[in-house]
Amino acid sequence: MLQRVAVVGAGAAGLCAARHILSRLNQFTPPVVYELTENIGGTWCYDDRVGTYDNGLPIHSSMYKNLRTNLPKEVMMFPDFPFDSHLSSFLPHQEVQRYLERYCDSHHIRPHIRFNTVVKNVKPVIVTEAGEKVRTTWDVTSLDSSSGQKTETFDSVFVCSGHYSDPHIPDIPGIENFKGQVLHSHAYRHPEPFSGKSVVVLGAKASGLDISFELAKVGAQVTLSHRHPHLTFPLPPGIQQSSPVVAVREDGKIRFQDGTASSADVLMFCTGYNFRYPFLDGAQLGLDIQDHIMSPLYLHLVPPAFSSLFFIGICKIICPFPNFHCQVQFALAVLEGSVTLPSQAQMEDEVRQELEGKLAQGVEQRHLLIMQQDQWEYCRTLAHNAGFQPIPPAVRSLYEEVYRQRQIHPENYRLLNYRLVSNSEWELVNDR
Repeated sequence: MLQRVAVVGAGAAGLCAARHILSRLNQFTPPVVYELTENIGGTWCYDDRVGTYDNGLPIHSSMYKNLRTNLPKEVMMFPDFPFDSHLSSFLPHQEVQRYLERYCDSHHIRPHIRFNTVVKNVKPVIVTEAGEKVRTTWDVTSLDSSSGQKTETFDSVFVCSGHYSDPHIPDIPGIENFKGQVLHSHAYRHPEPFSGKSVVVLGAKASGLDISFELAKVGAQVTLSHRHPHLTFPLPPGIQQSSPVVAVREDGKIRFQDGTASSADVLMFCTGYNFRYPFLDGAQLGLDIQDHIMSPLYLHLVPPAFSSLFFIGICKIICPFPNFHCQVQFALAVLEGSVTLPSQAQMEDEVRQELEGKLAQGVEQRHLLIMQQDQWEYCRTLAHNAGFQPIPPAVRSLYEEVYRQRQIHPENYRLLNYRLVSNSEWELVNDR
């Protein structure tokens, strides 16, 4: 009997899931893809609005107007679907959105997407026969734009709703004393409103640096506050570094860890995002869902208690599209039966050992899902076990080269262009 799969979200991960399900119609019925908004693309679909949509739901995308990719297209692409070759390596977000639309239409996914449809609840239903558990099905309750609520049953659910839409704002004592504007980068769109203002930016990862550079270009005075070692590359005029913010004093001044204090017009959090799945009951699924970690998930993908529920793309500091490509194909191999998962107890034990090992190495709990160098072996393992082509070695090599360039030239590394010569080689090319 053909299996029926629900996909939550029509961003890059959800489109990838739908594309591979549609390529296996001897095993699966066409997927039902639930999409909160009226467009595909997820976080890549830029929306000039902030706050909420007309229906009162929070704006999903965290994209700002001038964002360009910090990975080259040669590394970003789905391995079986290249970007247009004439494009520069580092792209404005509009080109990524166009790429996803082309991916969607090339694989005839759009007819299977239910737009403006909110998933309200995903609930496991244990099917028993003769008093014994046979399998789990999933009741998915959704609400469409005409306020029609309905519940449908599926054999499997792919959660592809992303984790860049619920802003994480750390607790700062006395923040209610701050007299200026407080916002998270999720609500940042343009630099111009901050022209001439003093802005304290909390966080020096990709978005913190990018936004600081944008603000400095329009004449803002930026204090880049972070907990990392002092950045050694030259920062543009208008940006100074400081130690972490520890509190806001009663007089409204921001106090830093080194004991200094200063006034500011704006406090901007570039402090990441929380895991939020309002349609899931974590306890019912045997999952502990916190701001920065969700556990246990075997292979960062499947809850040991429910082997037909898959979370695509929850890891951090990865090549997202290739990662989705590997996870989806592994998950479908599990459903098809060509990959057999260990027992629930074995999976739980393996996850516990991995997390305990990282904590013993000094990894903070909020960083447990950062993969970085581990992503290559992870994707290779998925590909080997499920019998599909691994990510080409040239992708890893180029990813590492771009990482080096970013440490040296954080403002200008995007001026370079690359070309994949083969599965094992890439080359630097002249400006496109």
